[in-house]
Amino acid sequence: MSCAAQVAAGHEVHLAYGPIFGPEGSMIEEARASGATLHEIPTMVRELAPVKDWRCHGALRALVRELKPDIVHSHSSKAGVLARSAAWAQTQTNFWGWAADQTLPDTRIIHTVHGLPFHERQSKLIHRLYVGLERWAAKRCHHLIAITPQMVEAFVDQRIAPTELFTTIPSGVDVEAFTPRPEARDAVRARYGIPADAYVVGHVGRLDPLKGHADLLDVLPRLREARGEVWLLFVGDGFGRDAVEGHANMAAGHAVITGRVDLDTVPDHLAAMDVMTLPSYQEGQSRTLVEAQLTGLPVVAYATGGIPAVCGGGAVGRLVATGDRDALAQAILELASDADTAAKLAAAGQAHAREHFGAQRMDSELLKLYSRLVAFAPHPPHPPDSPKPPAPPSPSLS
Repeated sequence: MSCAAQVAAGHEVHLAYGPIFGPEGSMIEEARASGATLHEIPTMVRELAPVKDWRCHGALRALVRELKPDIVHSHSSKAGVLARSAAWAQTQTNFWGWAADQTLPDTRIIHTVHGLPFHERQSKLIHRLYVGLERWAAKRCHHLIAITPQMVEAFVDQRIAPTELFTTIPSGVDVEAFTPRPEARDAVRARYGIPADAYVVGHVGRLDPLKGHADLLDVLPRLREARGEVWLLFVGDGFGRDAVEGHANMAAGHAVITGRVDLDTVPDHLAAMDVMTLPSYQEGQSRTLVEAQLTGLPVVAYATGGIPAVCGGGAVGRLVATGDRDALAQAILELASDADTAAKLAAAGQAHAREHFGAQRMDSELLKLYSRLVAFAPHPPHPPDSPKPPAPPSPSLS
C-alpha cells in the first residue's frame, strides 16, 4: 500500500522481498499492481538460517549499491536487521572495524517497528538475544517508525533506542474497502454451517500459537453455557492450524476454520460476526481489529503490545489483561447480553478507526518523513561556478 502511494507521488520505488510460500497467503499481486519494481531475494527467509542470512545480507548490499537510493526503508524483524546492516555499511567510513564502501553517504535508512520480536513467553536467552539484535540494528539507521506509542515505550524501556529517534505512524487501512456489508451476513454463515440466529465470536488472523485461538476455544463451553448458541469463526490459515484443529473443544463442533480467504472477502466474513476478538500474546497494532471496527463491529482484545492504541485505551474496545481467560469470557458475554452497549462501542470504534488508522494519513505522514530526512542529509557542495543539477525522482528501497 505504501509502495503505491510513493509511486503515485512520482518516486522511483523498489521492493525487495523473500520467497512467498505457506498457508498464510501473500500480497504479491498487490505489490505488482503498485507500480514498484520488485526484487525477490531467494535467501531472505523467515527462519534463522546463518548461511542464507549471510547471502541475503550480500544480496541486499549489492542491490543498495546498484540502486543508490535516497531512502532505504526496512520492515519486519530479521529482514530489518539484515537490510539496515547492508545499507549502513555503505554510508560509513568504517564498519565493524574495517573500511566500508562509503559509496552512499547521503542515503537515509529507516526501519518500521511493526511488532516486538521479544515478549514475556520467551526464554530469557532468546529474549536477550532479540533485544541485543534490535539494539545493534537501531544504531545502524537514521530513524525509526513505530506503528503505535506502545512500540516506542517498549524500545525505550529495553534501552534499544531513545524516544527522539522515533516517529509514530499507525499502519493504515483502506477505509472505503471496509465499510459495513450487512447483506453478506446470512450467506457467509450458511456457507460454514453456522445458524442464522447464533451469536458469532470472530477472529481474523493467521493460525499461530501467539494469536490466542486456544484461549477462545478454552472459554467456548462457558460462553455456550451462559449464552446458548455461540459459535467461533476463525478466519485465516497458518502453520499453527494443526494445533488449533487438535484442541479438544474443536471436536465438539461450534467452531469453524475458514482457511485462507481472498482479502476482498474479509469484510463479508466480518459481517457474519457479532463481535471481533483478538486474545493475542504478541501484537504490534493489529490491522484486523481496525478493519473490524471500520465494518461496525465491537471488539474485545487482550491489552497486548499496541492493541490499546486501537481500542482507545479501552474507550472504543473492550480490553482485558493478557492471558486472563475469565475476563475474556466475561467481556464477550457482557456485549452479547447488552445490544445497546455493543452498538455504542461499535460506533465509537468505527469513528476512532476512521480518524486515526486511514491509509491516506499513513501515506501522507511517510512522505513528510522521507522529505524531512532527505532534506537534512549532508550533500557535498557544488563548485562555485557549477550550477546545481536538477534532482530526479528519488529512488527508494523498501
